[in-house]
Amino acid sequence: MLFQSNRAECDTKLIKISNVSPTITQRFLIKLGAVTFALTLTLSTFSASFAAEHIIQLTAEETQDDGFGNKLLAYKMLSHKVNGTDITSRYSAEATIPGPTIELTEGDTVKISIQNAIPGNNTPIPGISRQVSIHVHGVHYDILSDGTLKVINKNFDEGAGAGLEETYVIYEYQWNVAAGTAGTWAYHDHNFETHNGAEHKGLFGAIIVNKIGAPNFDKDYVLYLGDDAFWGMEIDGASKTQSKHGTNPTLAATKNSNVRFHLIALGTDIHTFKLDGYKWVDPGTTNLINHIAIGPLEKHVFNVIAKNSAHYEDNDFSNKLLGMRGKFLVR
Repeated sequence: MLFQSNRAECDTKLIKISNVSPTITQRFLIKLGAVTFALTLTLSTFSASFAAEHIIQLTAEETQDDGFGNKLLAYKMLSHKVNGTDITSRYSAEATIPGPTIELTEGDTVKISIQNAIPGNNTPIPGISRQVSIHVHGVHYDILSDGTLKVINKNFDEGAGAGLEETYVIYEYQWNVAAGTAGTWAYHDHNFETHNGAEHKGLFGAIIVNKIGAPNFDKDYVLYLGDDAFWGMEIDGASKTQSKHGTNPTLAATKNSNVRFHLIALGTDIHTFKLDGYKWVDPGTTNLINHIAIGPLEKHVFNVIAKNSAHYEDNDFSNKLLGMRGKFLVR
């Protein structure tokens, strides 16, 4: 990944006034430089003081049948430590679809490894990858942490298990959650069976990158819009416990609480998300909206005050017929 810094060039000319000596002008510039340096140092120190190191271990496993005799696949959180403190208990003890939502803050660093518990994963099959990987959007990383096969990244098969060329028991990635990466981003497999991976079989999850000092919400809901169903989960704002994984989940809220929705589009369909009886500010504008069109790889994040129970749904006609609808229960 290339990092570019844009340097502003100043064309302002210093005008010499007859009754002001060059020495005073020089002193002013020295003071200005010192203030600028101090401010930069303060901001860097402020940012660093909030930065955390995350050490994360995930595994990929077979899980329930999809109803057609095919096993779905899912990520499971094995361990998550933040600056040495173990927070693994906030996640499900089982492999889940969607996978664990990982909450981060700008400035953090992440070391995240993947193990492969899918049967037969270490047995090479010519032309077929049995690796699972973690390919993430939004944050920074180098080419060795891309989570793709060698045919794409030109370096290695970057996952756990038997790839097209290499086999690893564990593969580790490093992420730099740099300034400017705030947002909600997907992660997913890119290596299993083909270079497109097994996102469609359940190997997907999300990271939430908050700005330093961002407000906490009473609940976070992460909803993935698939081609025939919502896949979702709920995060409690106080305990950070994750629950209600699955299709079209019933999302719970306390009356008058401030809750945040994270929408991520999967698959190939165009969706029209609607939360009945609610309006929210369209991010980046001052406009109030009551629905949003969202297509493949797009995302939309908003918050509302929970006032009354409602339904969330995909208002697109064909997806509505497929039953893309769930409850937002306020008590």
